[in-house]
Amino acid sequence: MKVLSGTSNIKLSKDIAKKLNLKLVNTNIRRFNDGEIYVEINENIRGNTIFVVQSSSNPANDNLMELLICIDALRRSSAKNITAVIPYFGYARQDRKVVPRTAISAKLVSNLITNAGANRILTLDLHAGQIQGFFDIPVDNLFATPIFARHIKKNIKKNNLVCVSPDVGGAERARALGRRINAGIAIVDKRRPAQGKSEVMNIVGYVKNKTCIIVDDIIDSGGTIVNAAKALKEKGAKDVYVYITHAVLSGDAVEKIKKSQVSKLFITDSIDNSNKIKKSNKIQVISIASMLAEAMKRISNSTSVSSLFK
Repeated sequence: MKVLSGTSNIKLSKDIAKKLNLKLVNTNIRRFNDGEIYVEINENIRGNTIFVVQSSSNPANDNLMELLICIDALRRSSAKNITAVIPYFGYARQDRKVVPRTAISAKLVSNLITNAGANRILTLDLHAGQIQGFFDIPVDNLFATPIFARHIKKNIKKNNLVCVSPDVGGAERARALGRRINAGIAIVDKRRPAQGKSEVMNIVGYVKNKTCIIVDDIIDSGGTIVNAAKALKEKGAKDVYVYITHAVLSGDAVEKIKKSQVSKLFITDSIDNSNKIKKSNKIQVISIASMLAEAMKRISNSTSVSSLFK
């Protein structure tokens, strides 16, 4: 068993390797002047089980291409099994045709990864569970909910908790977290007047004098979360904490969160945001390295991954 790191999130890869008492595979990944990616593996990996850790975060296309080239290099180096560990699976929001004549990009990306030579996928909180069916190879979709639940129990010692989904589609995620922390749920009824913009219409559920825990898989521009926090406060919520798995944080999202009525935003390190958030005291990172390391160990040993969440 060996771990190879792409360049999208080297810190997470090092943390995972440390948990597994391993050294990262010695590789040379660089770019030519025109942007072409070059990958060279500097050690023998013939017959080994290899885990390639690479998120397809910004720049999404470069990081995705780097993942494909890493997989191809491993396949041509006679690796026994190649598992693509993709903490953040980019293009997951394009999982269906919402308007005519558009691509289903999540399916295209899954085909690319499979055809490159991956034997298995390990990922975290897919935007839509059905994306697992886009792959013709096994997919292990981990969940951040247990990590969030433990963190809430340890750090937010307040009564009258309520888990809030920022949209109807995320209600099951809020319900799953609510079961673990013994809290009710509420749902933000929103609409999108334009791409990247959201508008809160109503709050479904009772939040007055409650400590609200908003939970979601992705925060991009931050508009949805900021608007949801504002609406919850207007309905009488005492505090609003936010737990997000994948923090894309595009544009001025960090500044929006800083000025918002969010008490604290907790994100995982599935995307490396160390430079973006280093000056923000409202955003805190929760590591997923231990969970990914344990899942990788179980895959290598052919034992159950799903029992991690029981």
